[in-house]
Amino acid sequence: MAKEQTFIMIKPDGVRRGLVGEIIARFERKGFRIKALKMKWLTREEAERLYAEHKGKPFFEDLVRFVTSGPVVAMIIEGDSAVKVARLMIGPTDGREAPPGTIRGDYALSKGENVIHASDSPEKVWREASVFFSKEEVVGDY
Repeated sequence: MAKEQTFIMIKPDGVRRGLVGEIIARFERKGFRIKALKMKWLTREEAERLYAEHKGKPFFEDLVRFVTSGPVVAMIIEGDSAVKVARLMIGPTDGREAPPGTIRGDYALSKGENVIHASDSPEKVWREASVFFSKEEVVGDY
């Protein structure tokens, strides 16, 4: 398997509900290494940049409003096939369709309040992560 990095963000509902430690622990138990970690309250401009691919879609305004409603926790994790494995661990966007054992299956309350975001392709990792981190902030091997 190829070692790669991916971007993960615990959304405001996950932070409010005190799920940050549990979610991070799941990734660590899976063998991922945390390369960067930050708590931040996104501005509207940052949220629009993060979700730029959804601009113009009917849910865009609600998404921006939600993700700016409280602090988020952003991280870059590294491991074998990180993008694919992290997405499998997270489960489908709609928590009602996510199987038990996935993060959304265990914690999502609705399609909108689904606790977590993860990059869905290697090409998007740094576009999304750059809202939070510079490449210099990412920890090297340890």
